[in-house]
Amino acid sequence: MDKLYIVVPCYKEQEVLPETARRLQQKIETLQQAKLIHRDSRVVFVNDGSTDGTWSLITQLHEQNPLFEGINLSCNRGHQNALLAGLMTVKEYADVTISMDADLQDDIDAVDEMLRKYYDGCDIVYGVRSSRTSDTWFKRTTAEAFYHVMESLGAKVVFNHADYRLMSRRALEGLAQFKEVNLFLRGLVPLVGYPSDVVYYERHERFAGESKYPLRKMLSFAFEGITSLTTRPIRMIMMLGFLIFAVSLGMMLYFIAQFFLGNTVQGWASLAVSIWALGGIQLFAIGIIGEYIGKIYLETKGRPRFLVEQYLHTKPEENAAGKEDCYGQDNH
Repeated sequence: MDKLYIVVPCYKEQEVLPETARRLQQKIETLQQAKLIHRDSRVVFVNDGSTDGTWSLITQLHEQNPLFEGINLSCNRGHQNALLAGLMTVKEYADVTISMDADLQDDIDAVDEMLRKYYDGCDIVYGVRSSRTSDTWFKRTTAEAFYHVMESLGAKVVFNHADYRLMSRRALEGLAQFKEVNLFLRGLVPLVGYPSDVVYYERHERFAGESKYPLRKMLSFAFEGITSLTTRPIRMIMMLGFLIFAVSLGMMLYFIAQFFLGNTVQGWASLAVSIWALGGIQLFAIGIIGEYIGKIYLETKGRPRFLVEQYLHTKPEENAAGKEDCYGQDNH
């Protein structure tokens, strides 16, 4: 039996965290009874600089039950960095990890099927939504459009997959070799390779609290994913420039013909529209190129993607001694 670590990024999740912990504890105990995972398996909550009582709750859970561990980041680094921090911190202890959000929208019962596929030889198992009936029309439409755009731009992503996935230790070691600062794990993990499969599940409504991804953040996340995984937008700018150049040659021939036909008086509308159109296209192109240059600038700095302030870690021998004796705490 292998040791499973469930990694759960948390940002201002004090309302839902007690219920999340209860359900995950039940799932871990059920899997242990079924002899699917080792008794030293853990649930690791990663506090991403929350300003509410999230870290206090994580600390209490760890003190009450050694099953729960906690990672406290030095400051808010965003969901992707928090998730990566959890995975990279536990990869030395875990044989296999499963990442999921704290809001209980991911179906915890899908963990069983993920583990079965893992034992069948899969290093990566993606949790994929079977439908989007729980989403609003706007969110469903924009999400599906995002995946289609990513695919058309050449980025390898799993359709309708967020960050609910299983990864073996070998897959995590492969992911650790990707050093980029601009993270989009949904696109990086497929680049790791290794045998993979999918598990379909029905996504639930958020149990409590508010979504941490309003429209503004969703759009920013989507743009981050596109520019982090593919350079095709720059190539599209080149193609657009070539197209405009071809149109300008056609317009030049048209104006020469109009000159010889005696129609030399032209309206100002076509000129104004052309100036505005070309100006807008140029600014748009400069903006996209600037975005890529900015990413290069951040990558060359080599800044750390996260800093772990504290890791509440339970050693196996302490867990075996029982929670009534002591609770291991290894602070890094």
